Amino acid sequence: MASYSIDGLIPVVAPGAFVHPSAVLIGDVIIGARCYIGPCASLRGDFGRIVIGNGSNVQDSCVLHTFPARTTLLGEEAHIGHGAVLHGCTIRRAALIGIGAIIMDDAVVEEEAIVGAASFVRAGFVVPARTLVTGVPARVVRELTAEEIAWKATGTREYQQLAARCLASLQECTPLSAPEPDRKTWDATSAVPLHTIERK
Repeated sequence: MASYSIDGLIPVVAPGAFVHPSAVLIGDVIIGARCYIGPCASLRGDFGRIVIGNGSNVQDSCVLHTFPARTTLLGEEAHIGHGAVLHGCTIRRAALIGIGAIIMDDAVVEEEAIVGAASFVRAGFVVPARTLVTGVPARVVRELTAEEIAWKATGTREYQQLAARCLASLQECTPLSAPEPDRKTWDATSAVPLHTIERK
């Protein structure tokens, strides 16, 4: 990973978290255990603090930033989809932010809520717990079903497993010129058990 201190503030990455080598951490960034930070994610703690709770994931090309002396906070097991932008907001435990969504300053996404892909959550808006919001600007569409909440939890566990897989086997390599004749594909049954995350 590209990790930079500023004004003496050094990013913190807990044991068992995985930060992709192309991700960038600057300054007052605190990443908890069992987190996954994807390729090209940018976490800029150069004005305020960015806190990523245990078991959360911040996927490819996400941008997290904040106003001076403010905090962008992700509670435990938050799930941030590809290309999302979070600025000075609070994402509570087990909430999901969809692909390409934008969450603005002082917005709060409460526990187990889902923000739909490409939605815009305006500054100061509160997304109620266990609801779905979508649109530009985002509005509450309905309450989530138990099945949807379980689906989200499964997805977050998969990213926790991915963090363990990356810590165990991800390495830079030279690509092949053609696929091997007996090329394997990834099989969920071969995934690294979650308990190995705690040992890293």
